[in-house]
Amino acid sequence: MRVWGAAHAVDDLYQGLVPAAVPYFVLDRHYGYLAATGLTLAATLGSAVPQPFLGLAVDRFRLPWLAGAGVGLAGLGLGLAGLVGPYPGVWCLILLSGLGVAMFHPAAGKAARLDAGDSAAAMSVFAAGGSVGFFLAPVLATPALAAWGVGATVLFLPPAALTAFVLLARARRTPPVAPRVGAADGTDRWGPFAVLTGVEVLRSVAFFGISTFVELYWLRDLHASRGLAGAALTCFLAGGVAGTLTGGRLADRWGMVRTIQCGAALVLPSLAALLLAPGEWAPLVFALLTGAALNLPFAVLVKLGQDYLPTRPGTAAGVTLGLAVSVGGLISPVLGLVAEAHGPRGALLALCAVPPLALLLGLLLPEPEPNL
Repeated sequence: MRVWGAAHAVDDLYQGLVPAAVPYFVLDRHYGYLAATGLTLAATLGSAVPQPFLGLAVDRFRLPWLAGAGVGLAGLGLGLAGLVGPYPGVWCLILLSGLGVAMFHPAAGKAARLDAGDSAAAMSVFAAGGSVGFFLAPVLATPALAAWGVGATVLFLPPAALTAFVLLARARRTPPVAPRVGAADGTDRWGPFAVLTGVEVLRSVAFFGISTFVELYWLRDLHASRGLAGAALTCFLAGGVAGTLTGGRLADRWGMVRTIQCGAALVLPSLAALLLAPGEWAPLVFALLTGAALNLPFAVLVKLGQDYLPTRPGTAAGVTLGLAVSVGGLISPVLGLVAEAHGPRGALLALCAVPPLALLLGLLLPEPEPNL
């Protein structure tokens, strides 16, 4: 689980670098809000569209090399994006990076569930790796981007190369036939899985929207420094790491469905407090709490999805870790239009409508059937 958690952190580092780099494309390349959110859209298209098909392929053919190749491609695309001048070239490289992310999640999610067994806490180690990657992105990227501009993305190529080497070496040692995960004779429950996917999509909309505009909110609405704006995104993502780990442990104690409902209920008051808190420093606390509330159900959604589809763990991981997570970025251009008209604060205010919808869907989720 530590290997898969670390690999997930590296893979999602490159997803996290997209919102971390967007403000510097705005400042250094003079992109408008709509063009900036188009970069988020490129990452989303690359990672979201192929996910279900890759999940089906992993369930049928295993493809143990796919996770390692995906990390390598994710790092290559994002690392080169800051070196390219024309906007179409930047857009295509970020699209390529998103495709690498799409390749990683189904294969890694299936393998991680095999190692985690039936423990939500163990699965939260893998899921938290993704949150750690998102958290590390602004921590590592902000100083480099502030000092050297968007060309500093090339500094992030080595982690992808090293992780790809480790995973591909591991894949060569994998037995030719892997044991099946979950309840071998279980019945796939597509209805609850569809509701669960809806919850994850709404969580993703809020997560991508906040991570895209929280720095710009500090810069443009609170008139804070670049360093403090980067700290705001860092607080939001650090809360996500804590929320992911806490959610896995709460799910083992309280149940997965209740943990999902609890997380959805806490997002709106946290986000509202962020927007209402005075000054530049006080909202940082609520950025942390908003990130924690949003990610409280993250590991639970992954495991519960595989419990709803016990015969298709790769497909379930591809949707809950990949498609549903990434599809939130498809809303970014809409939020970009809101920000063009009303500023970053307006975009964050619009996101306040999302958590109540997630809570309503969460109330429809049934408990999973016990494994046989």
